Amino acid sequence: MRYVLLICDDETSVPSPAEVAADPAYQAYGAEVDRRGAILGGARLRPVADATTVRVRDGETLVSDGPFAETKDFIGGIDIIECVDLDEALAIAARHPYASRGCVEVRPVWE
Repeated sequence: MRYVLLICDDETSVPSPAEVAADPAYQAYGAEVDRRGAILGGARLRPVADATTVRVRDGETLVSDGPFAETKDFIGGIDIIECVDLDEALAIAARHPYASRGCVEVRPVWE
């Protein structure tokens, strides 16, 4: 079954790509998902300030800069994983470095 891990944290504490590459916790996480053959894809997202939100209300398209709601937490990236079941997906999510400082939301892909 496929799952998406939504990597969430406070936007003010986001490490740079160089910091992520040098961090042993990220290296261990990468090695674990590689060992399991679980990673299907993923992406790091630009900051909320670069977001554009689209809503359609009563047939009118409304476009605004930034996120839909004001929040401290933001989705900084996603991982797409293939797992036997939810327990395996949760075990992988628990290994992600952001689980210890922000949160990792696990969602099954609707197939």
